[in-house]
Amino acid sequence: MTPVLALLVDAYRLLNARKIFWLTMILSLLVVGSFSLVGIDEQGISIAWWDLELFELNTGSAGYTKALFYKVIFTEFGVNIWLAWIATILGLITTASIFPEFLGAGSIDVVLSKPIGRFKLFLIKYITGLLFVFLQVCTFTTASFLVIGFRGGVWEPGLFIAIPLVTLFFSYLFSICALLGVITRSTIASLLLTVLVWFLLFIVQAAESSLMFFDLMLEQRVEGYQTAVERTETQLAKVEDPDDTERWAFLHETLEKRKENLAEAESSTASLDAWHTGLMSVLTVLPKTGETIELLSRWTIDLAELPEPMASTSRPLVNDDGDFRPDRDRLGQDMNEARRARSSWWILGTSTIFELVLVVFSAWLFYRRDF
Repeated sequence: MTPVLALLVDAYRLLNARKIFWLTMILSLLVVGSFSLVGIDEQGISIAWWDLELFELNTGSAGYTKALFYKVIFTEFGVNIWLAWIATILGLITTASIFPEFLGAGSIDVVLSKPIGRFKLFLIKYITGLLFVFLQVCTFTTASFLVIGFRGGVWEPGLFIAIPLVTLFFSYLFSICALLGVITRSTIASLLLTVLVWFLLFIVQAAESSLMFFDLMLEQRVEGYQTAVERTETQLAKVEDPDDTERWAFLHETLEKRKENLAEAESSTASLDAWHTGLMSVLTVLPKTGETIELLSRWTIDLAELPEPMASTSRPLVNDDGDFRPDRDRLGQDMNEARRARSSWWILGTSTIFELVLVVFSAWLFYRRDF
């Protein structure tokens, strides 16, 4: 264990000596400090000594509690924006050079002379890269925990689930960066290519979300035309005067048009379902960066805690003119429920398998390469 501990200590010292490590740490504390300046009461929200009377966002009529308010700030701004984007980019910039610099001439020769296997050596370097984001998230989460405790009046130990989740999220990207670093031996190339792959993963996940949205909207369309067909059939059955051919013809024509619209909507739904299923198959084998971060909101914020949405006016999805108008409030709720219904084991398990495959392949390349 002595060579392993020596390598870990040496790697930590190298990471600690980089100014960007401490810069990111300071910025994380400043972000948490900005959270502590924001408050909420029955009148609205306040920022430092400025009071903003926002009656739609307060602890009174809107139904927000201080604890919920700070948890939303922590998940939506602290994690989804700071940790999942800005801090992750800084982390990749810091750790992208680990393997290229290590594989440089003269650097690896000294380490290989020690009694330690190449696979173990690779894993130590890999863990060192994850150490950067782990320490950053620990600091950020602990500071946020204290802010929510003192400012919100509620101590939420569930926030610490952000530490493994964000570290796991970063590890997906770092596994790609490590593989590219071993192959290219270039810090800039591995960094830029990792960002490109991250962008492509974002595109795939955004496309899947869009297909889900349109799929749910088409389901509403089918539902609306089914109701419209039933409504028209009921009206047609109520035509008592057999000589009222004009009204009968109008309703009959309307019924035929709505049946055609229903058949078209059902056909479109089946086609979109096929595309969505295919994209989900692709997404299954890829790391789900966005959904991993979303698990934090799912596990820390219960939907029952959120204020009740305003009741939408009851109206038919298809009006008398045969035009379809989606219920967007219901669409948003259905989207949220569908995403929350996805198994966390599927999200984390398949993503972790992707990472393990890349790490094993990278370690194999590292083992096979001549130095």
